[in-house]
Amino acid sequence: MQRTPHHRSRSRRGLAAAVAAGALTASLLGGNAASARPYPGPQESLATTLSLPSPPGGANVKVLVFHASASEESPTVDAGIAAIEKIGLTGPESGRFKTVASDDPAVFTNGKKLGTYNAVVFLTGGGDVLDPEQEAGLEAYMEAGGGFLGIHDAARTEPYSDWFTGLVGARPAADSPTSVQRATVEIGDRQHPATKNLPLEWKRPDTWLNWTENPSGDVHTVARVREITYKPGASANGWDHPVSWCRDYDGGRSFYTAMGGTVDSFAEADFRDHLRGALDWTTRISQADCKATITSNYKAERVTQPNQPGKNDQIGEPHGLVTAPDGRVLYIGRGGTDSSVPVVTDWADPNVGKGLGQIHVYDPKTKKVTLAGELTVFGNKGGGDELVKVEEGLLGIELDPDFEKNGWVYLHYTPHDKIDRDKQMAVRQVSRFTMDLATNKLDLSSEKVLLHWPVQIHSCCHAGGGMAWDSKGNLYIAAGDNNSSQFSDGYSGNNPEPNYKGVSFSDARRTAGNTNNLNGKILRIHPEDDGTYTLPEGNLFTGKETDEGGGKTRGEIYVMGVRNPARISVDKSTDTLYAGWVGPDAGEPSTTWGPAKYDTFAAITQASNRGWPYCMGNKQPYRDRNLPDPSKPLGWYDCDHPKNESPNNDGLVNLPPITSNNIWYSPQGGGVDYPRDENGIPSYKVEDQKELLPWLKGGGQATMNGPVYRYDAKAGADKWPSYWDGKWFVGDFYDDTQPRHAVLTDPKTVGKGGLPTHAESLKEIIPVGADGIRNLMDWKFAPDGSLYVLDYGRGFFTSDSKSALWRVTYKGGAPTPAVKDLARKAAVQ
Repeated sequence: MQRTPHHRSRSRRGLAAAVAAGALTASLLGGNAASARPYPGPQESLATTLSLPSPPGGANVKVLVFHASASEESPTVDAGIAAIEKIGLTGPESGRFKTVASDDPAVFTNGKKLGTYNAVVFLTGGGDVLDPEQEAGLEAYMEAGGGFLGIHDAARTEPYSDWFTGLVGARPAADSPTSVQRATVEIGDRQHPATKNLPLEWKRPDTWLNWTENPSGDVHTVARVREITYKPGASANGWDHPVSWCRDYDGGRSFYTAMGGTVDSFAEADFRDHLRGALDWTTRISQADCKATITSNYKAERVTQPNQPGKNDQIGEPHGLVTAPDGRVLYIGRGGTDSSVPVVTDWADPNVGKGLGQIHVYDPKTKKVTLAGELTVFGNKGGGDELVKVEEGLLGIELDPDFEKNGWVYLHYTPHDKIDRDKQMAVRQVSRFTMDLATNKLDLSSEKVLLHWPVQIHSCCHAGGGMAWDSKGNLYIAAGDNNSSQFSDGYSGNNPEPNYKGVSFSDARRTAGNTNNLNGKILRIHPEDDGTYTLPEGNLFTGKETDEGGGKTRGEIYVMGVRNPARISVDKSTDTLYAGWVGPDAGEPSTTWGPAKYDTFAAITQASNRGWPYCMGNKQPYRDRNLPDPSKPLGWYDCDHPKNESPNNDGLVNLPPITSNNIWYSPQGGGVDYPRDENGIPSYKVEDQKELLPWLKGGGQATMNGPVYRYDAKAGADKWPSYWDGKWFVGDFYDDTQPRHAVLTDPKTVGKGGLPTHAESLKEIIPVGADGIRNLMDWKFAPDGSLYVLDYGRGFFTSDSKSALWRVTYKGGAPTPAVKDLARKAAVQ
């Protein structure tokens, strides 16, 4: 290691006049010349030409550690230089390099010397350490394809330079905390060499900088610090607090980490590994994708047009989509018709609630839409309160695993011709139809009913409807709990008293909490070619249990205790089931009745009871109520030993224990939790609450579970990058404070209700707002790796001009540096 003692600080403004008309000519080392742009300052121009090889450095990798400071040198400099030198001398031979340390800024005007370095590390303190010529030299170096690594206080360097601000990515807030605090760093990028070997949740002490402007979306953030684990001070950035990031900048590669604010940091094995990976990329030893979360690299495009007047030629009332192996997209309309069609709400009228559930097909090759077919459904009863409106209709769609050969389409719907207007009961069913693959037309006469069950339709809502396949050919069917919550003040749907002609419509213990009822469940069956189904092993029940006299379970049940699982998905790489469901309506917690409404997401790895209507979130119980006076509370439910003691229960009394869920949110915040008493009962006082998941918050909330992305290198040119591989997409119908995020989970804890280890917003990539995707109804990745999203529109129980199918594609290009520019070609895998 070579270290040149030199301390100097110059005023850029003082030198500007002297160099404004001049040009710097440096020694030539061959290669392509790189021209730096003028320094962006008032009344200043600097035409600087510095000849450098492009890209700088070669196979004998060298790293310059520049450590000048405008004031006293930081006490971390010696430790930092020693750590980088050791990194360069250890590890695999293919990743080693030579370290040269200097605080002499003249190196940036010496093209022959500067051109020998593969990367430059700024281990600088704050202040103005480069004059305009020297900054222009650094600029030329980056334009030639050089690499830059900034560490901690490097973000305070060159404070008057917009170009340098872009290079480091962000500037620290003046009142950032200065004390050393232990905090948790969330590692969001599991592929970049700087982070792929780090813990999902990295607990470490450091001094944590806040940012005057959050760089997320303009840079590729690889790690965030979790503010709830330390005291970030008045200038805190919130849940999205980047701490390390990278991007391709001005022809080169820039990596910055705000960590390394203490001497001890450089002795940490994990922090050295972090620096090693950053240097691998900046020196061109290895490639990395530093474009994947830069929002300008994505294009969201509406692919369907508004319907023609009086017709649903493009889209019905959006309610679900599925993508075919050849790229076609099939999407359904629930049953709300054009606003010109009368809505019948009178139960005495045979046409009450009659609507059309529509299936459309979008072909990306022709960019045309075909109306494949229409089912007459019970689903067009308009708005109003929960005893007027209805959310039944055409609820779900899936394609057979052999769709390309057989054209089989599975539809989950409520046929109008099977409603009982007298008792206000209906039949929900899953049927298989055959589609003509040449014409995109559905043969309605080909229907085979696989499964059907009764649902009460006196009250609404929350019919569920999603479907998904696993890798073994099992079909998952999400059946909602069609009960009103207005008779329990929006808390647990456990009021046994209200009924219509003997059928309770406010007691979810009759449905979701009942082992002998298919509502409020996620079912799992194995469809057979003849239109029947068998039951796979491993469901929650076999249907043959002898407990409590026998005959009190249904073997189709895989998951019980869900309220409205409108959207489900299965990651076929792991066969993990992902689901989201809507909670009740209580706007705030009650010390008498329990938690506020929780909308919920869960990653489900085995058959389980998810809690409703006994417990929500991470096993937060509701209070029981029973006859003769349901307004009076009884005891709290026992989440580990739940009992169904409702007079409306025809299933087991003793239920499976409840499993905690991974994500829940209310108007008060995300992952709301409370202190618990000696019996494990939360306080349910708002002033006591903790937000375990501060990245989300509710209000008028409605979960819309999304897919887990799986990257396929052979997919189309518009595919999302591999950075997203394994990330779970969670969203909400509404686009305000509610989630539209990609989250990471820990495989060791995810099936037990473990919280996500990292989340990042998708609201810029999947755009929100009046002209964006405001009301997200469903989202699925296509085989070509692009994302299709349904926007419900701006009204309810109908379609309008904003109801649309969108496609979101990636335009960012390949990882960098290019293979031809790698310092050591042997490093290419």
